[in-house]
Amino acid sequence: MTALLLDALEAALRAERDALGGQDVEALLRSTEAKLQALRAAESAGLNSGDAPRIAALTEYNRENGLMLARRRRAVAFALRQLGRSEAVGYDPRGQRAQGTWSRPIAVA
Repeated sequence: MTALLLDALEAALRAERDALGGQDVEALLRSTEAKLQALRAAESAGLNSGDAPRIAALTEYNRENGLMLARRRRAVAFALRQLGRSEAVGYDPRGQRAQGTWSRPIAVA
């Protein structure tokens, strides 16, 4: 894997962290797409043994971003419950939209 691909992945992870911190949804969507593209390119390039320490650091960075996203999602879910609403879309453990039926109360009587 070239350093260029890892640099692109790191830049995408940093942009994702900035978007999460700034609560910028559009930037988060852009950075997530950039991260996925960088990951695909890195996977197709293959893994060199010299890249392992940097990949481990980037893995930890991605995990921390995931924790930030989970905290934000819990905060949004809490706010929705306080307003008498529930989330309209659920996700399965793989991050895909769940296919089950979800209740979505419009108002509390």
